[in-house]
Amino acid sequence: MLSQLSAAGKVKKIFAHCLDTINGGGIFAIGNVVQPKVKTTPLVPNMPHYNVNLKSIDVGGTALKLPSHMFDTGEKKGTIIDSGTTLTYLPEIVYKEIMLAVFAKHKDITFHNVQEFLCFQYVGRVDDDFPKITFHFENDLPLNVYPHDYFFENGDNLYCVGFQNGGLQSKDGKGMVLLGGSSSIKIKDEQTGATYTVDAHNISSGRRFHWQKHLAVLLVTMVYSYLIIF
Repeated sequence: MLSQLSAAGKVKKIFAHCLDTINGGGIFAIGNVVQPKVKTTPLVPNMPHYNVNLKSIDVGGTALKLPSHMFDTGEKKGTIIDSGTTLTYLPEIVYKEIMLAVFAKHKDITFHNVQEFLCFQYVGRVDDDFPKITFHFENDLPLNVYPHDYFFENGDNLYCVGFQNGGLQSKDGKGMVLLGGSSSIKIKDEQTGATYTVDAHNISSGRRFHWQKHLAVLLVTMVYSYLIIF
């Protein structure tokens, strides 16, 4: 549809998707977004998924020292934007480096598994005590991910990590970065009229990641910012 509208001169060949991680919902736009002011990063051409060029990753303002090939794009490697996937999956080496950096000042924390998630007890504001993670894309485009985005509460003072070790997933995807939605949704009980918030941890355990079977239906997932892909 986008290609046909662009060929007809109706819109620019750009579309954007913004997820609201606070209130739920979001915006899907076809054409050039003029307000608010946005930055852009291109899609990698001739790829079966929505691939973008990830250049580097910072944790707390310090760039992670990762092998350069981790950011290459090709078969079974590269970075995919997929709002249809609940969580974010990282190659094992990237996952481990991010985890080390995030918890560098919290070596006393004890971890345990809850429904396949790495969780820990913490009293305090995670946004005050844990670092911001920034993914840097082609065209000097940063995507900031804050602690309340990559952690989710799973009980009183219990937090779980929303990032997953891709090395433990299917062999087809273990070398790829998959940036998923990581947001909550609200559902309504039609009989009672009650509404319920369903977070990432409620729906991910029933959704196993299969790279060859799952294609993105929406282009870009955001945390507070817009990514415009063209």
